[in-house]
Amino acid sequence: MDTNNKKQHWENVYETKNPNQVSWTQEMPKTSLDFISSFRLGKQAKIIDIGGGDSKLVDHLLDQGYENISVLDISAKALEKAKNRLGDKAKKVNWIVSDIIEFQPNTQYDIWHDRAAFHFLTTTEQIEKYLHIARMSVTGYMMIGTFSESGPTKCSGLEIEQYSEQSLTKTLENGFEKILCISESHTTPFDTTQDFLFCSFKRNM
Repeated sequence: MDTNNKKQHWENVYETKNPNQVSWTQEMPKTSLDFISSFRLGKQAKIIDIGGGDSKLVDHLLDQGYENISVLDISAKALEKAKNRLGDKAKKVNWIVSDIIEFQPNTQYDIWHDRAAFHFLTTTEQIEKYLHIARMSVTGYMMIGTFSESGPTKCSGLEIEQYSEQSLTKTLENGFEKILCISESHTTPFDTTQDFLFCSFKRNM
């Protein structure tokens, strides 16, 4: 699927569905917040949420006092939903509409957070583009959440790539050293479960 078709797909998802109608919704992104806290960086740390959509991670980061947050998503509609929810607080956030594999960052980040965007990259070319951008952009830490080998094989009608701790570590080994991986079952708004793998990494220069 090319970028235009991907963008159209995700714009349609966010145009037609509410948070309680999509599987990835979390009221409290506890695992992400715990990983970010574990990096022990100050509130001035530059954080980017890749594929953040209208996730409430940004709400919690703002509430915790983080001052330098960017949220990237291919869907402008998703980011508009987040901005509308945040109201005046949205002015404190840098909103970026871009396909991650076409992202051209103009700064570097202390923390790169990605929950459920990376596993939509299913070709070697896509993965290499993502990793090239991440290696240029990340100076500190990365956290990636993907479907595990016992998780779904599709999401929102699209094929995904499942990962084990070993396969994700190997995929990122050129540039990133694994710190910790955990497995987690996410309960969707439909009361089904999805098995995730969450891993944190430190940038190796």
